[in-house]
Amino acid sequence: MISCKSNNDTRQSAQSIVDKAIEVSGTDAFKHSTVSFTFRNKKYTSQGHCNHYIYSRIFRSADSLIKDYYEPDKSFKRYINDSLVQIADTTAQKYAESINSVHYFVQLPFRLNDKAVNKTYLGLDTIKNKIYHKIAVNFDQVGGGSDFQDKYLYWFGKDDYKLDYLAYSFMVNGGGIRFREAYNERYIDSVRFVDYKNYRPKSENIKLENISKALKNQQLELVSKIENEKIQVKKSKEKC
Repeated sequence: MISCKSNNDTRQSAQSIVDKAIEVSGTDAFKHSTVSFTFRNKKYTSQGHCNHYIYSRIFRSADSLIKDYYEPDKSFKRYINDSLVQIADTTAQKYAESINSVHYFVQLPFRLNDKAVNKTYLGLDTIKNKIYHKIAVNFDQVGGGSDFQDKYLYWFGKDDYKLDYLAYSFMVNGGGIRFREAYNERYIDSVRFVDYKNYRPKSENIKLENISKALKNQQLELVSKIENEKIQVKKSKEKC
């Protein structure tokens, strides 16, 4: 009984921290807004209608204009020069997951209240002289996507509740670990957006749970930068 109570307490603590982080970041607006941005020369748009979302990606390939549309748990459609094309289910799933992944990180911490998300409070941690609430996240198999086995860590400022760091382990393509550091914070129509410096461990012996120590000990190397440009937010008056 003690163990069950402890687990319940950590979930409640994690939930309250995430709720506060969503509040201060303004990302709850994704529920009823159209948000567009450019990432690596592709235009992404999310249209939120309470609990219904449509995600899109538009880009040019050679002489073709490609438009992808994805509705979670419903359908994926690809248009080439405005003509609907048929693609294999496995390919459609791969494209849909790619689109969802880009939108997922932009919409944090809002997406941490998705139904398939399980949150656990791990206590306090210090990174670069700032104290953080540290939260672990895993996913239910149902609704968690094909990458439901991935594990995540999030660091929220103890005083300001801002999401400054996140890390995750993944299984695809041989697996690995990534650590992201937020920078270039800006607010657009009261919604917080950040870019990320994307790191990986220099050694395969570094575990996800020790990733913040690895940063402190300079055991991470920069892989890439995640930069979103031309961000636009159009809020709807629709009430959810």
